[in-house]
Amino acid sequence: MLSLPSSQSSEQNWLDKVFFGLKNGITEIPISEYRIENQQLIYKEYASDGLEGISKSLNLNMFPNGEFEDFISEKTFLFGTDKYGRDMLSRVLVGARISFFIGFVAVFISLIIGISLGSIAGYFGGKTDALIMWVINVTWSIPTLLLVIAITLALGKGFWQVFIAVGLTMWVEVARIVRGQVISVKELQYVTAARALGFNDFRVITKHILPNIMAPIIVISAANFAGAILIESGLSFLGIGAQIPMASWGAMLEQHKAYMMTTGNESAFLAILPGISIIILVFAFMLLGNGLRDALDTKSAGPFRLTCKC
Repeated sequence: MLSLPSSQSSEQNWLDKVFFGLKNGITEIPISEYRIENQQLIYKEYASDGLEGISKSLNLNMFPNGEFEDFISEKTFLFGTDKYGRDMLSRVLVGARISFFIGFVAVFISLIIGISLGSIAGYFGGKTDALIMWVINVTWSIPTLLLVIAITLALGKGFWQVFIAVGLTMWVEVARIVRGQVISVKELQYVTAARALGFNDFRVITKHILPNIMAPIIVISAANFAGAILIESGLSFLGIGAQIPMASWGAMLEQHKAYMMTTGNESAFLAILPGISIIILVFAFMLLGNGLRDALDTKSAGPFRLTCKC
């Protein structure tokens, strides 16, 4: 591995550090061989699949006192390297960060829109309910992946565009659940008492109704988190999600899918690793959703359920 000081600026704002991590001030170039000729370091870049790497040269004057040995080292990668010589373990870990972010941001957007429209439709009813339900049904009738692709193409390819597109397609499930829950509790005595005390509709919804219907919303949020990860992986696999060189499990799967087509190819693990990562993370959040459903279900009789006798 040839390590060279990067010429790019390393200044970052705090938001960039949170989402993309600290920029490395050193450029690491994987090489297969090197030699010294005429005060120049001539090296051959690493290439996979039996290809011949490109030969390049550097003047020894760029190294302190011409000592280049300190800038060349051997490294061992636990998960190996991809066809570009990049550490597979590091890219899998960075891909996990993107999957978590797409889940959190998409669920947050879907909750904002879904809770707002669902509570308005369920609380006021009538023509307002009919109009919002019409919008929900129209959105529901469009296949999710096709709608996400359409929004992504309209907004453009990129990191944040995928977040917005996925969030704008997942709010309908939240809205339908919130609407049904609001309809079931808005005639209960504590809501009627709040109205009798003269509280406005906004306070009745936010302070009295929503806190009492959060259990099913939390459960659907966990399921939507897993769904958002799958959608983002599918978009990245199709090339309209997170763009190169950003590490995304779906993009990594697409880049190395050819290795899966060849029987006995030892590089097939490059596609298996991101695929297993997607399965494990989605399965974990589905289990979390099932656990939250059981824990928050007041009608279930679990071993830790408190009961009272009247």
